[in-house]
Amino acid sequence: MEFFFPEDNLIRAVPEETHITSFSAETYPDGRRLRVNLEITPFQKRPYIEVTLSDAEGEEIASTSIVEPLNWKLEFTMHVRGEVRNPYTLSAHLYYPDDGPSDEPRQFTFDVAPPQDSPETESN
Repeated sequence: MEFFFPEDNLIRAVPEETHITSFSAETYPDGRRLRVNLEITPFQKRPYIEVTLSDAEGEEIASTSIVEPLNWKLEFTMHVRGEVRNPYTLSAHLYYPDDGPSDEPRQFTFDVAPPQDSPETESN
């Protein structure tokens, strides 16, 4: 089945040449959410992607699985749960099921500012 994409003039890579090209994240001002941006090589066959957020102790805080994305530019939100324990590590792994080609995992480490408490309103 063929899909129409406005970027159809792009050269699409075979699975062996499909890689993560850009991987970044930034925290929202509330300190409880993380905006993740992920770009991969335009592909012929849709890959699988696993993204994991771990705290300073190596405990998994959040994770997501992206199964056969339709596009190669992805943006999504992950939640920072529990007490803030810096530094955090975000990692992404692109692969093909059934022992197909796999890309080297990408990761980076960053700090999350503690969430700001909202000012309490006084009632009269």
